[in-house]
Amino acid sequence: MHGKDLFDGDLDGMRQHKEQFNRYKSSLDYIVFTDYLDFHVYEHGEWVKNIRIGEQQGNHIRLIAHLADSKPTPITSPSRLAKQMAAKARLLANVVSQAFENAQDASTDYYHENTQLEGQLEAFRSILIHELEPTDFADIYAQTVAYGMFAARLHDETPEDFSRQEAAELIPKTNPFLRQIFQQIAGYDLDDRIAWIVDDLAQTFLVTDVEKVMKTYSGNSLHSDPMIHFYEDFLSEYNPKLRKSKGVWYTPLPVVQFIVRAVDEILQRDFHLPMGLADYQKVEHEVVNDQWDGKKQANKTIKRMDHRVQILDPATGTGTFLAEVVSQIYSKFQGMQGMWQGYVEEHLLPRLHGFEILMASYAVAHLKLDMQLRNMGYDSSSAKNQRLRIYLTNSLEECHPDTGTLWAHWLSAEANQANYIKRDCPVMVMVGNPPYSGESQNKGEWIMRLMEDYKKEPGGKEALKER
Repeated sequence: MHGKDLFDGDLDGMRQHKEQFNRYKSSLDYIVFTDYLDFHVYEHGEWVKNIRIGEQQGNHIRLIAHLADSKPTPITSPSRLAKQMAAKARLLANVVSQAFENAQDASTDYYHENTQLEGQLEAFRSILIHELEPTDFADIYAQTVAYGMFAARLHDETPEDFSRQEAAELIPKTNPFLRQIFQQIAGYDLDDRIAWIVDDLAQTFLVTDVEKVMKTYSGNSLHSDPMIHFYEDFLSEYNPKLRKSKGVWYTPLPVVQFIVRAVDEILQRDFHLPMGLADYQKVEHEVVNDQWDGKKQANKTIKRMDHRVQILDPATGTGTFLAEVVSQIYSKFQGMQGMWQGYVEEHLLPRLHGFEILMASYAVAHLKLDMQLRNMGYDSSSAKNQRLRIYLTNSLEECHPDTGTLWAHWLSAEANQANYIKRDCPVMVMVGNPPYSGESQNKGEWIMRLMEDYKKEPGGKEALKER
């Protein structure tokens, strides 16, 4: 139960704030709406009764006892969990967005309270998405908290308890960026306007049997990939328009399998690599030495050995293509599972790369590959470098310098590691979806300048009249 002053005046003011009240009603199991004289009670979004102090004293006491004894209903179906997650994520996004609106009003006291969120927004603007609006950041933040907590709950071996503090400990080490975000979310200084919603979301997961939720998909051929299809279900509940505008669509598994299998065959037939995608031979090539040793050694190149078959999905989304690459390679190790642990650490993860600009999709991709590898017998806890090489970065931009805040530092670390792949990694295989929408909305100055030459005939000066 959370107390909040939503409205001024009497209960008639509720009509003026119907939209805001409906958000709370759809997001919270129990609401007592009051002007401290009249009490309007809602359970699971439905009106239950009205009570007025002094007129129905016995009923008032029974109501308080009923609310005190009430417990959240257990969740075992994916549709119900998706609805609950989406409702609370929408509420969180609205509160974050409202915080930015208040921050712009110098007459309020919110401006000085909002530095944490402001710093996170500016970090995203400076390093990842330059034209990011506060409402769009609120969407990113809300989805990340909701799906990050879902990822944590999937790794929870003590289902009898769960909290945002425990979630921070359970986020896999294969995703250091998300772990760092949740370390901040778990802290005591999390904005009070946000903390109660995050705690309420944790209570939702506490009563959720996530194993049963995921098993629901296993008998449906259309939902053979529960991790990704649950994300689609969540996003459809959260904001169907956002799902369409961001291109979050699941590529049918047979299509993915055909593309990956075709690449494997081409590597064997045309490049004379008998192991195809599983090839682990190394070749020498030159890279820019961007290490610091007192001062930066600008423009100096060094020779190094790298795997020949480097694989990149530049818009990896929820990781479908990379997961199928792993499955295709794993099939070549039938009867040799004892070699799998060492192979993954030394010869698979170092050459499997993904870029993603949407944080929720990025989190799903990490979660999917982490669980896939665990199910194949790989133990990441003993690895020297535990992280998966899926980076939160804009594939169509160069990296940006650290701007100083914690989030900027974390994002810069992602961008700088991705930058090696953009600049120096001898990528041999690029997999993924074609641009079904025809034209990307990702039109940064750097990539659009490069596109000018692409749009001309070789040696020509006039742009092609593309249609």
